[in-house]
Amino acid sequence: MSKRIVVDPITRIEGHLRVEADIQDGKITDAYSSGTMVRLLEEILKGRDPRDAWAFVGRVCGVCTSVHSLTSVRCVEDALDIVIPPNAEMVRNIMFCAQYIHDHVVHFYHLHAMDWVDVVNALKADPKKTSELAQSISHWPKSSVGYFSDIQTRIKKFVDSGQLGIFANGYWGHPAYKLPPEVNLIGLAHNLEALEWQKEIVKVHAIFGGKNPHPNYLVGGMACAIALDDVSGINAERLAYVGQLLQQGKEFVEQVYIPDLMAIASFYKDWGAIGGGLGNYLCYGDLPVNGYRDMSSYKFPNGAILGKDISKVYDVDVRKDEEVQEFVTHSWYEYKEGKEKGLHPWKGESKINYTGPKPPFEHLDTTKEYSYLKTPRWKGHAMEVGPLARVLVGYARGREDFKAVVDKALTDLNVPVEALFSTLGRTAARGLESVLVAQWGLEFYDKLLLNIKNGDTRMAEMSKFEPSHWPKTAMGVGHTEAPRGALAHWINIADEKIANYQLVVPTTWNASPRDAKGQLSAYESSLLNTPVADESQPLEIIRTIHSFDPCMACSVHIYDEHGKHISRISVVGD
Repeated sequence: MSKRIVVDPITRIEGHLRVEADIQDGKITDAYSSGTMVRLLEEILKGRDPRDAWAFVGRVCGVCTSVHSLTSVRCVEDALDIVIPPNAEMVRNIMFCAQYIHDHVVHFYHLHAMDWVDVVNALKADPKKTSELAQSISHWPKSSVGYFSDIQTRIKKFVDSGQLGIFANGYWGHPAYKLPPEVNLIGLAHNLEALEWQKEIVKVHAIFGGKNPHPNYLVGGMACAIALDDVSGINAERLAYVGQLLQQGKEFVEQVYIPDLMAIASFYKDWGAIGGGLGNYLCYGDLPVNGYRDMSSYKFPNGAILGKDISKVYDVDVRKDEEVQEFVTHSWYEYKEGKEKGLHPWKGESKINYTGPKPPFEHLDTTKEYSYLKTPRWKGHAMEVGPLARVLVGYARGREDFKAVVDKALTDLNVPVEALFSTLGRTAARGLESVLVAQWGLEFYDKLLLNIKNGDTRMAEMSKFEPSHWPKTAMGVGHTEAPRGALAHWINIADEKIANYQLVVPTTWNASPRDAKGQLSAYESSLLNTPVADESQPLEIIRTIHSFDPCMACSVHIYDEHGKHISRISVVGD
């Protein structure tokens, strides 16, 4: 007999996600993903100056900070036919790479590693054996016996006090944990170390964008001036500091993150056959070398893969009506022409129509509407976006840089390429692309320095910035690869104001409800056939969902100008 269990909320810091799963004979037979916060930033933007949109959408999330602002200025620049200077492109790329390094390290250590690392079990570790193991897999200097002994003492005080602090509410001792105590202690030590390290790499954003989170962007380029001898500009000292921060980030990825990832993965090879899900992958591409419009120069190539067939990669065009559409069949929205029709984002609508149960309730009625997320589809296909999609598209495109890191990981773990299509593969892909991004960041940095050395200090193209140079109506689209996956903003401009604005974010692709054809999305599909050892502690569900790094923060409560709620939904678990 099937039993439905509920995990709500499932995310740690990034908004409200509810998962309901049907379990029979110890395995998940069906699953439903529900975003339980109102998503309506698009309505806030209507009637505003397009040049200001980046500042609003940048506040969508403080975790993947900057990616929405970048996408926003790109969509306005596309609409107004603005080409930014090479220096601005390089600075945007450098900020992008710094964001990736930060986000992926934080995800692994603080949002996902504890799904694999048993904190309490680390107290049983022998610090001497832990030190020997750490030194055998990395040259990272913090690996002495005393260092691990001190970490163990700190955690023991937490446990003895009965207050685990940031490690509270874990399923410690769960039978699905497999790491020996020494590996658990290494993971725990680096979790704490990453908390200290992560505040350094974000200084790149503060130097070029004035602050972090939510650094400043500018339609037409970047709002920072190259002035090598001026204390108020991007001078030689600050540029040198950026290089130092990027190099430190590269070292942390290569000497801490990757050795830990591979050590942990070696004990969980069975998860190379769990959580694969759809087998369809979508990547818009990003990190232009020769300008944003030259997609052939992107470090992350564009493409789509269907049915796990990496022998064929399809090109993706976000402008075409038949390629990207959003459906609301099972969403708490309504369209003028009915819920069965899909809309391209340039024609998108965002009218709330909550039809769910009144709280408190035990289960959602998943035969009807059950989420505040719309359901995007690419040519009618449900798609997975994110690090695994990017790595697979790069690998399938035959890119040597991707093939090198992927083939090495497969060889080191002694697993076939098919193991990539899994929860383990998804987790590993995030680390593998971090190696690439850390190197690319330094390449963009060198290119920026070379441009400046050759006398090019331009940071913005302002000839079309003023509305007097705009057409009466215009449409644009900007895209990027956010750490969590394919992100695009579509804008309609009329009479110098935003007439319509639509965001389709990575977690919308992955966490959306079923479509009109009953097709499951990435989260729901990935949970099918997952074994669950203890229904009261569904660690396995959390592992797979966390491998996507869900971010529901683009779903926001709505307020009027006086701070009063316009729409507020209470759900179990709030």
